[in-house]
Amino acid sequence: MTMELTVLAASGATGLELTRQALERGHRVIAIARNPDRIALPDSPRLTRVAADVRDPAGIAAALAGRAVVLSGLGIAGGDQPGALTAGAQAVADAHPDRIVWLGAFGTGPSAQAAGPLTRTLLKMLGAQLSDKVNADATVLAAGGTVFHAGPLSNAPLSPTRRTVGLAEAPARLFPSRVSRATVAAAMLDEAETPTHPGAIAVPLERS
Repeated sequence: MTMELTVLAASGATGLELTRQALERGHRVIAIARNPDRIALPDSPRLTRVAADVRDPAGIAAALAGRAVVLSGLGIAGGDQPGALTAGAQAVADAHPDRIVWLGAFGTGPSAQAAGPLTRTLLKMLGAQLSDKVNADATVLAAGGTVFHAGPLSNAPLSPTRRTVGLAEAPARLFPSRVSRATVAAAMLDEAETPTHPGAIAVPLERS
């Protein structure tokens, strides 16, 4: 079924992959970025580029108004002050879409225990950025959205053995397993098309 999907941070590595795969699946995509000229994909009648910044509440609210399904590849860019992720999550929640699919990080917030003490210690070095990630995730979960807690991201291709599990089923590891952006994007699009983890943490995996 063809859907209209809105992708936040569509010029970033993960947002670009979300946009590319969504178009490959035949969906219409509203691709939002601070600079939409940096969305490095060919023009398509199913692709609409929109300029908006989560640091501009009025601008991002206008870009998200009326959007039914929002996926976010938003991360912390160089020069961003802490709070950018939380601002983005709040803007999405305030738009009241039917579905939110948000990218988080394994080892933060609810998945900290499964990540192990060494990973938790390393993540604490993020300081205010860690709090920003946790607060953003909590905002999305409270709005009924799905938050994907992925391990370190790679540029490897889509895994043929990929699967998505709930947090309770995620294997405990000393270090989180690497997962490709392509695999994460595919898992997030699966959730947008057929929600199976609403209001919960989902974990994309590449091996059984």
